[in-house]
Amino acid sequence: MGEAQGGNADFGSRTGWQCLMMGDHKPRYTRRQGQFLAFIYYYTKLNGCPPAESDFVKYFEVTPPSAHQMVLTLERRELIERVPGQVRSIRLLLDRRELPDLD
Repeated sequence: MGEAQGGNADFGSRTGWQCLMMGDHKPRYTRRQGQFLAFIYYYTKLNGCPPAESDFVKYFEVTPPSAHQMVLTLERRELIERVPGQVRSIRLLLDRRELPDLD
């Protein structure tokens, strides 16, 4: 795990939190965004379809507008793609190795 988790950061591999940083040292995604990305990954794996925004609301205990804003932010950062107006169309654009563990 990275130093934020209390361990020593292993910068030789691009796993978990090390993927927060890109080559130019600009954050790829925030810790909170990483949790939403991990949720998308695990929800899709367990349920066979991506989550709806209402699933984010329930899991993260956020308001519907907050969940929607997060989806828009992740899409704008090119971390996910979706078909506007189509429910459960979120698709991760990251490999599993680039995602943090879900807290």
